[in-house]
Amino acid sequence: MDVGFIGLGAMGRHMARHLQTAGHTMTVNDIRREAATPFLEAGANWGDTPKQVAQAAEVVFTSLPGPADVELVATGAEGIIAGASSGQVYVDLSTNSPVLTRRLHAEFAAQGVRMLDCPVSGGTVGAEAGTLALLVGGDRELYEEVLPLLNCIGDKPFYCGPSGAGQVCKLVNNYISLSLTPLLAEAFSIGVKSGVDAGTLYEAVVRSTGNTASMQRRYPTGLLKGNFAPGFTVNLGRKDLTLGLQLAEDFGVPVQFGPMALAEYAASADRDRGLLDTGSVALMQEERAGVEIRADVEPR
Repeated sequence: MDVGFIGLGAMGRHMARHLQTAGHTMTVNDIRREAATPFLEAGANWGDTPKQVAQAAEVVFTSLPGPADVELVATGAEGIIAGASSGQVYVDLSTNSPVLTRRLHAEFAAQGVRMLDCPVSGGTVGAEAGTLALLVGGDRELYEEVLPLLNCIGDKPFYCGPSGAGQVCKLVNNYISLSLTPLLAEAFSIGVKSGVDAGTLYEAVVRSTGNTASMQRRYPTGLLKGNFAPGFTVNLGRKDLTLGLQLAEDFGVPVQFGPMALAEYAASADRDRGLLDTGSVALMQEERAGVEIRADVEPR
C-alpha cells in the first residue's frame, strides 16, 4: 500500500519504520529533512509538503507535537487536505484536542476523505518495539479496514468510539499517569526521609495496593537510577495535561488534582527541564524534601 507519514520525531520515526519494514511504499515528510534520511536510504520518497505526501498516498499518517501543528499540517495552504482526494484515509497518531479532531473530521469528510484519530500510548520504548497501545476514534468499519496498518505500529489497537473518542481516552489515560508521577515522588520522599531506603520502598509497594504499572515499568531504569533521558518529555506532559484540563473545562467538569500536577510540570519546565523525561518532575519534590530517591533494583 502507498503510505504517507508526516512527523519523524521521537515517536514517529519508529512507527514509520515499522510500516516501511512491513513492505509498504512510503512517502515521508518532516520539518527537518535530515530526519527522513534513513527512510530515503531504505527506498522511501520525500514529499516537500504535506500536500505532496497526500498526493502520493492512499493512507496518510501524522505524528506531531500538538494541536496547532496538526491543524497546520492537516488544513494549511500546503496541507494534507489540499492534496487529498475522495476515498483517501487520514490517521492522526498525535495526542490532540478532541474538539479540533471532530472539526478536522468534518472538514475532511466534506472532501470525501475518511479520518481516524489514533493517539498512541507506550512511549518511545513501545514505539521502537512495536508494542504501543493505539486508541482509535472514528468509523468502526474504517477502523477494521485500516487495522492491518495499525498492527504494524502497535500490538494493542483498541476501538474507542466515534470521532474524537480516541483522543478523549488518551487524555484521560495521560491525566492519570502524569498526575501519578509527582504523587509517587512525594510518597517516596516521605519514606526515604523516614529512614527506609528507596529500593525497599519500591519492593514493598510493588507487592502492595499502591503498585502502578508506571512505577513498576519506569522507576527501576528512571528515577531510582537518576536517569531522565527523554522518552516522553516534561514539555509534552505539560501539553497533555493542559489538553486534559481544557477538555474538563469544555464539558463543565470540576477538577482538583490535575491543576496541582500541571503546576509541577510547569515548574519543572521553568527550571530548564522541559526536554527531560517526565520522571524528572520528581526532582522538584527531592529538592523540597532534601532527599534523593535512588536505589539499585531490577526491572520487573
